[in-house]
Amino acid sequence: MSAGSLNRVEIDLAALRHNHQLIRARLAPGVAVMAMVKAEAYGHGLERTALTLAGCGVGAFGVAEVEEGVRLRQAGVAGEIVILLGVRPDSFAEVVAHRLTPVVFDLTAIEQLSALAVASAIRLDVHLKVDTGMGRFGIMPDEVERFVTVLASLPGLRLAGLLSHLPMADNDGHVTDEQCQRFQALLGRLGVSPGSGRLRHIANSAALFRGSATHLDMVRPGITLYGCSPVSGDDSLPLRPVMRFLTGVVQVKEVPAGYGVSYGHTFVTDRPSRLAILPVGYDDGYLRRLSNRASVLIRGQRVPLRGNVCMNACVADVTDLPEVAVGDEVVLMGSQGDEVITADQVARWLETINYEVLCLFGNRNRRVYVDEF
Repeated sequence: MSAGSLNRVEIDLAALRHNHQLIRARLAPGVAVMAMVKAEAYGHGLERTALTLAGCGVGAFGVAEVEEGVRLRQAGVAGEIVILLGVRPDSFAEVVAHRLTPVVFDLTAIEQLSALAVASAIRLDVHLKVDTGMGRFGIMPDEVERFVTVLASLPGLRLAGLLSHLPMADNDGHVTDEQCQRFQALLGRLGVSPGSGRLRHIANSAALFRGSATHLDMVRPGITLYGCSPVSGDDSLPLRPVMRFLTGVVQVKEVPAGYGVSYGHTFVTDRPSRLAILPVGYDDGYLRRLSNRASVLIRGQRVPLRGNVCMNACVADVTDLPEVAVGDEVVLMGSQGDEVITADQVARWLETINYEVLCLFGNRNRRVYVDEF
């Protein structure tokens, strides 16, 4: 067995449970949680994350595609598994076989699912997606009655839920309020109310911060489960980051003043310097845009990244930390001692969002699961 890479992400399952408890505490009794575990649980690992949350009492899970749902069933997840991107004909058999819950927005797919469910002698739950302003998946509000009528007429299917999605809950209350009112009016027209047997859900992580009006029967937290706020600058919820990204020092070298560092010599030393060479680069999701922007933690101290990030290597300036040695742990994201580099800070360096950072690091590196850091 060959030695593994020094690069790894540590996933703190105790922090995951903590974040779920904080979310649960914001919800009224009876409001369910659908944990968003799509995209490998935002880089945290699909099966392990879902099983941990199932152990906390979570009974519904949101994935993007059927293949993820099958993996969860094979891992022993017994709760409802909702396929958010809908389903294609080549996946219908697996949907039925594993009792997955597809989101639907296409009449042809609905009719074909009905026929297969009847042939399999089962009743398959589906959720109907309505576009109330997201401008992405889902039927338009004026199509809803027609779809509901068709669903009611087809054997083998049960309309178990209606959902919509909020594109601006993190920064525009007016747009979000309008969408929620539109969704509530639609539900009223259909006679879908609490206790009707059809789940109503629209709230994402950002909507959790907006109060209970959006919570309805179920909420769909994602980024908050993993310890990041969906609302820039809002730390009102004491979330704990679940992921750390680590590597190690593989060489320490002395170079003179005026020495160019890495491809293109985009950094030239202005003094005799000590450089720590790290075996991590853009192949590991540590992108080239971090060149001469990022810092890392070594021995509990923040040190700058110098020169261009390479495919499998980058360079930190440890001139002011003479004790740094080969083998020292390096934190690229996360805490070490009293210092911390957050996913939000990495996102600012990359000019992106914390969601992308977690997926980027978590899905490109070996995962190690721990109960606490």
